[in-house]
Amino acid sequence: MTGPEAADTLTAARTDDPELAVRAAELVRDAVLGDLARRVVTECGADVGLVGVPEPLPGSRPGSEGMVLRHWAGTRADLLHDVPVPAGLGLGGRALAERAPTWVPDYRAATTISHHYDAAVAAEDLYAMLTVPLMDGGTVHGVVYASLRTVVPFGDVRISAVGRLAAAATRALAGAAAWSREEPRPERPRSERLRPEVPRPQVPRPTAPVPPLTRREHEVLRWAATGRTNPEIAAQLGLTCNTVTGYLKSAMHKLGVRNRTELALTAKESGLVS
Repeated sequence: MTGPEAADTLTAARTDDPELAVRAAELVRDAVLGDLARRVVTECGADVGLVGVPEPLPGSRPGSEGMVLRHWAGTRADLLHDVPVPAGLGLGGRALAERAPTWVPDYRAATTISHHYDAAVAAEDLYAMLTVPLMDGGTVHGVVYASLRTVVPFGDVRISAVGRLAAAATRALAGAAAWSREEPRPERPRSERLRPEVPRPQVPRPTAPVPPLTRREHEVLRWAATGRTNPEIAAQLGLTCNTVTGYLKSAMHKLGVRNRTELALTAKESGLVS
């Protein structure tokens, strides 16, 4: 399932649990931005795709803008991974500051940008580079980079192709934010996501034991948790779509959830699927 498809699925599957909604929206943001980096390479002819995500940068002044390169595709080394980029620095920082696409045919020879990242760019053997901000009104959801390992001017066709992908990703991100009923917020650094969360007070849940899932229910649940559609699950397991739907409804009833999103999260939290 692609990032935009994941956002469409979650938009349709509303929930009254604010915490669940926020966590699901974070998963969608990761999927959308990772998918965007890959599609810049596979669909736009770029050698490397990068996505910078707005985040507060260590040591920056309050209110100053910046981002971190959190998603990538096509890189040969890791020098451009998790790189902090203050607004105004480099080509991506310029796009973030100006709220407009920017491009150069030869990054290393360009005179219109700063050259703070030349070593990392040279290590990837990159030359031509295009950056497009993901704009939703006045909100910047990120900046996507399309880079080539050759000196070449960017034509209207390639600029338009990257722009279309950026617009589709922005719509998906805005949909995820609306689904979670909160304003878009900067993506947390991965180091923070790995830290154990402080337990929050929870409303006591019913303590009645959950009926065990049948083997088929568990198989269908396992595939559903990976984002597979009912027809895909049916083809994988040799079942009809109606049978898959029946197994999913039965699993939802046993686990006390109302939709596929809650089902997948509950199954992972309870250890039913990895």
